[in-house]
Amino acid sequence: MTAGTTTPDPSSKLSLFPVPPLNELPDDLQAMMLAVQDKAGFIPNVFLTLAWRPDELRAFMAYHDALMERESGLSKAEREMIVVATSAENRCGYCVVAHGAILRVRAKHALVADQVSMNYRKADISERQKVMLAFAVKVANESYKIDQSDYESLYLQGFTDDDIWDITGITAFFGLSNRIANVISMRPNDEFYTMGRTP
Repeated sequence: MTAGTTTPDPSSKLSLFPVPPLNELPDDLQAMMLAVQDKAGFIPNVFLTLAWRPDELRAFMAYHDALMERESGLSKAEREMIVVATSAENRCGYCVVAHGAILRVRAKHALVADQVSMNYRKADISERQKVMLAFAVKVANESYKIDQSDYESLYLQGFTDDDIWDITGITAFFGLSNRIANVISMRPNDEFYTMGRTP
């Protein structure tokens, strides 16, 4: 940190950067977080940590929802698979744990998140999903190498151009999220570790 900036607090459990108290946040962000808490039983730490920059959190959530909540040729579970596989490539513990929990819930499959995060090629998922994740991982690691053959492999599995845009957008958006989470040492909520592991 340079002179005149806030020094990260190494004792913080959620982030190396300041985490503002919920009651000091703008009303719209408080309302959003409390609605999530009512539904999930807790507030994901990503909201609390990114609230240090309220305008950026609003933009982050708008883009997240545009990608992850829209009508799509990808199921919600498949979208979470992309997040888990590419976050594992980026070694982002927060996103692997948090989105792994959401993947288990949405796929109704207690093992899938661990399998996808370790090696999607050996996971108990369809060939179509493996091709999807191979493309997403290439976007995450070597997007400059994407060529027509990559598109053809997706077309053969029934993916459309709209689906390919979704795969790319999700991978790129969570690449941003992964990097912020890693830099600030964002800590996953304890609740995520057990979600979706038992019927």
